[in-house]
Amino acid sequence: MLDPDSGLSLTIARIVQRLKGSSLHSQLERQARVSLHKPEIRLETLKEDIKDFLKTSGWEKKLQNAVYSELNVFPSPCHPAAPPEHMKEPLAYMRKAQGSWEKRILKSLNSMCTELSIPLAQKRPVSEQKELLNKWNEMGTDEPDLSLFRPVYAPKDFLEVLMNLRNPNYENGEHPSFRNHLGLIQVPLKVKDIPELKEDFSELGLNIGQLGIDDSAQVPPEFFENEHVRVGQKVLAEQDSAAAQQYVRQGCPTALRADLWALILNISNQPEDILYYEQLKSNVIQHDLLVDSLIYKDVKLTASNDDYYFVFEDYLYQVLLCFSRDTAVLEHFTYSSATPPRSYIRGKLGMEEYAVFYPPNGVIPFHGFSMYVAPLCFLYHEPSKLYQIFREMYVRFFFRLHSISSHPSGIVSLCLLFETLLQTHLPQLFYHLREIGAQPLRISFKWMVRAFSGYLATDQLLLLWDRILGYNSLEILAVLAAAVFAFRAVNLMEVTSLAAAEAVLADLSTLKVMPLLQIFLFATVT
Repeated sequence: MLDPDSGLSLTIARIVQRLKGSSLHSQLERQARVSLHKPEIRLETLKEDIKDFLKTSGWEKKLQNAVYSELNVFPSPCHPAAPPEHMKEPLAYMRKAQGSWEKRILKSLNSMCTELSIPLAQKRPVSEQKELLNKWNEMGTDEPDLSLFRPVYAPKDFLEVLMNLRNPNYENGEHPSFRNHLGLIQVPLKVKDIPELKEDFSELGLNIGQLGIDDSAQVPPEFFENEHVRVGQKVLAEQDSAAAQQYVRQGCPTALRADLWALILNISNQPEDILYYEQLKSNVIQHDLLVDSLIYKDVKLTASNDDYYFVFEDYLYQVLLCFSRDTAVLEHFTYSSATPPRSYIRGKLGMEEYAVFYPPNGVIPFHGFSMYVAPLCFLYHEPSKLYQIFREMYVRFFFRLHSISSHPSGIVSLCLLFETLLQTHLPQLFYHLREIGAQPLRISFKWMVRAFSGYLATDQLLLLWDRILGYNSLEILAVLAAAVFAFRAVNLMEVTSLAAAEAVLADLSTLKVMPLLQIFLFATVT
């Protein structure tokens, strides 16, 4: 184990190293130089005077927010003697499983490439570049023939892989299966029980005001909402990321949500950010990638058919096409169990110096990927800001929903948490569904992989995502999935097939997220 002092030193060193290369560092230097010309800065107290200037001019707060953002995103440092792959994923069998899964995805992509005789990437002809530039804001009107393209994989394919995960150390033991777990996930990971979840999500308690609860017995909703808005405005005025993160645990007022999320994610949409987005756009205009067609296909199959999101089709194309070209996304692979796919320049197969990441961001989209972006379109209407928010949400949270890892917010742990909660607190329902061949995870998996996007009404989804940001954790997805089953338990006890169980849970659009979570967490007998 790493002792606390060493861990803190390593964390500080890493944050300093990362911030040194940022635009914030050069801005701070510039501001410090500007302050030297001010009469209140004296030579004998130079250091303290410059610190005071940076504090009063708001730059110290920006630095604090940047440090807080780094602490939220990057995992705690490993022991110096630990191999580098431990930062990605400490368990060898998880790394192996993720590697095998990546090979399957690449095989699927390459076979499509071969079947359709389409290169992975090619430069667009000048005429096509002009045409794309002219219709950039109305790409949804385009109807390319995508009939031959298919999603590289869908959530149900991924679930089959997770079901076959095994810890080899447990396989040959004399003990029965892990904790007599009757679910589909058969790996021994530590997941939280209800008392631990109650402690972690204490702000969701029955006696604490919440946005998204219509009839709190403790505080009249109008009074709480007015006071909550006032506090939210104060948090925004202070521009403090940590305070904003704590604040959104009780929900965001609709009018403040966009600014609060941006503050938590440390997104300010500076001129250089807008320029960066324009460069990504230029890359899209110039080069055609095979994944572009996968993005088009996914948007057409999902968001375009959704009553809430079809109006944002153009935004989705813009954001996702730019995302696929963004090499800054590659950085998240330092703490993700996944490894970016590599391709070789034509005719140079196997020659490492000609290897390139493909797509440039290292992320191959799957069926439903565009639904990570769609809800954000309600909050952000400026493309570069929308893009930055999505990218930050992806590298903090969403990547964990489609990679195999032992992280508490990883999809394997979420599946296990969901099954354990059901098996422990609704054993009759769990056993009944298992007996009729309707394992609950087969129904709930798609909800969790998409973070419930496309399943809940948008206002409810945004209340749920408030809490993901507030707690910097995806565990609430598994709790909500279990709460949905608890809410529909009476009907589910009557069904006799998987199809009938799916029909009972087909429409979640009328559900109220916060009452479900509160009742399940705080009214469940433990």
